[in-house]
Amino acid sequence: MSRLTRIAGPAALLIAAFAAVIVGLTVGGGAGGGVTGGDPLVLWGLPIAKLIANLGVATTLGALLMALFALSATEPEFGRALDVAAAGAGVWAVGGAITSFLTFSSIYQSRLSFDEAYGQDLATFLTEVPIGRAWLIFVLVGALLTVVCFAVRNRTVLAILAIPAVLGLIPLAEDGGHAAGTDSHDAAVSAIWLHTVCAAAWVGGLVTLVLLRAKLSPARLAAVLPRYSTVALICFVVVAASGYVSASIRVGDLPSLLSPYGALVIAKVAALVALGVLGALQRRILVKKVAANAAPRWFWLLVASELAVMGIASGVAAALARTAKPVPDVTPEQTVLTPAEILTGKPLPPEFTLDRWLTAWDLDLLWLLVVGFGILFYLAGVWRLHRRGDRWPIHRSVLWVTGMLALFWVTNGPLNVYEQYLFSAHMLGHMLLGMAIPVLLVLSAPLTLALRTIQKRDDDSRGPREWIMLLVHSRYATVLTHPLVAGGLFAASLWVFYYTPIFRWATEEHVGHTWMIIHFLLTGYLFAQAIVGIDPVAGRAPYPLRLILLLATMALHAFFGLSLVESHGLLLADWYGAMGRTWGLPPLADQQAAGGIAWSVGEIPTVVLAVLVAILWNRSDARDAKRGDRRADRDGDAELAAYNEMLAARSKRD
Repeated sequence: MSRLTRIAGPAALLIAAFAAVIVGLTVGGGAGGGVTGGDPLVLWGLPIAKLIANLGVATTLGALLMALFALSATEPEFGRALDVAAAGAGVWAVGGAITSFLTFSSIYQSRLSFDEAYGQDLATFLTEVPIGRAWLIFVLVGALLTVVCFAVRNRTVLAILAIPAVLGLIPLAEDGGHAAGTDSHDAAVSAIWLHTVCAAAWVGGLVTLVLLRAKLSPARLAAVLPRYSTVALICFVVVAASGYVSASIRVGDLPSLLSPYGALVIAKVAALVALGVLGALQRRILVKKVAANAAPRWFWLLVASELAVMGIASGVAAALARTAKPVPDVTPEQTVLTPAEILTGKPLPPEFTLDRWLTAWDLDLLWLLVVGFGILFYLAGVWRLHRRGDRWPIHRSVLWVTGMLALFWVTNGPLNVYEQYLFSAHMLGHMLLGMAIPVLLVLSAPLTLALRTIQKRDDDSRGPREWIMLLVHSRYATVLTHPLVAGGLFAASLWVFYYTPIFRWATEEHVGHTWMIIHFLLTGYLFAQAIVGIDPVAGRAPYPLRLILLLATMALHAFFGLSLVESHGLLLADWYGAMGRTWGLPPLADQQAAGGIAWSVGEIPTVVLAVLVAILWNRSDARDAKRGDRRADRDGDAELAAYNEMLAARSKRD
């Protein structure tokens, strides 16, 4: 492939992106001061600088994703991908620095100066103003990744460092969530973050594939392209879902689509549909031809066209950020806020009556996608086993689907609606997340299913199966799955969470709430795995120790519940006690009811786990007895004969 062909794709992306952002700013009015007004250099430069930063993020994350999941560490392609990631991170940092400076200029309406007052204002913006801190974190993460991608070549270390890099995009998502309006803040934060990460992986992965073309032989391209295609399909689904949520929050209703903002949204949707068509064409036709070493000459032309459409979508997205929304952030009716609106940003819901257990919903896109993909991948694995003639117990599939649906109900249903207003609703959700759902998931043996169905790679790249094997056999997993460690984390985290500032963070902040869900699920999963787990772990505790650990852990759990039942002071009194509720139990009585839930509801999984341990213990003894009988049949019960001889020898000596 000629050099001109190699640069055609990235060039098409850049040209289309810059053209789209200029047209979008003109159509949406962002270049004419429609959002903030001010210096034309800022009005035009800010969205362009943000576009450059976004393309840097996409290149970095896409190249890292390809290096970690698709490329071989023993081939030149791996080093080239990390070089691409480092270059993208440099663009990320520089673009973010310019964007942060122009954002400061747009807010403070001040021109560049070298006096002390200007420097103090800039320092205050970067350290005390939320949007300034978000951009500062953004720049620092990009600068750190620039060094890391140049200096580190170990895939495990890169994977560990990539996690905080992705999390470093959350502050900007939170700022975008605030721009969506307080009552939609949580949904907007999840949607923006998911949209940013998956769009970056999608665009950046294709850019990396083009830049690596000189290092990929036809055989390597045939192996790498299907892996990227699978990732692109997942990203397409997430980008479409998160884009719909974001647009519905900001557009409001169908007539608003006729506004300049709505026109840009329609343009972005059209680009997404075009990308879906191009992706389907690539997946259904070109991947098979490349695998057969018969890729048509116009293959890279199609890739360049896909990158051009991605550029259009990226440019329109940058212009949308500077276009006035048809839905105002604050309406006249919101000028006088209730106590609940001041604390949560949302109006107080109606009384938690019986029918609200089925009709109250507050959808969280993150957990909706987790549940959807979780059920899809699990059932796809079962179907793959079935097609090759292997069996998988039906009860495990039922347990997995039940557990995932329960997770959906807790994170999107009535408990998610009322947990900020009723401590008892929060505690019920905690008990289900930490004790009931993990048991269902552990008994469905997802890791065993994954290891039996995901194809093993032999080209020194790491796919999902290789990463799972590495995780299961790592020292960290050995420590975390040890029964004493898992039980200690499960019991201690309960006390640490509620009697430290972590509880306030998880209650008041959406990010903290998401962390809380993940923490409860993981600690509950590790504990259930240590007690009744089926999946492979480094070591298994004997059954008597499991029962002792279960009883000891649950005793601490019950003691925590009793401490709440007998409490006479509110936890987070300035939150649960200041909601202005006129329905339901008084705050202190509701907290005491939450203690009753922690005590009583927590005992149900304890009994279930104890019964399961007894059953597994009995089955283990039965298997040991059968093995002993078979061994006795083979060797004439040599073990018993040796034991009798030992007794006879002792008797003779006596």
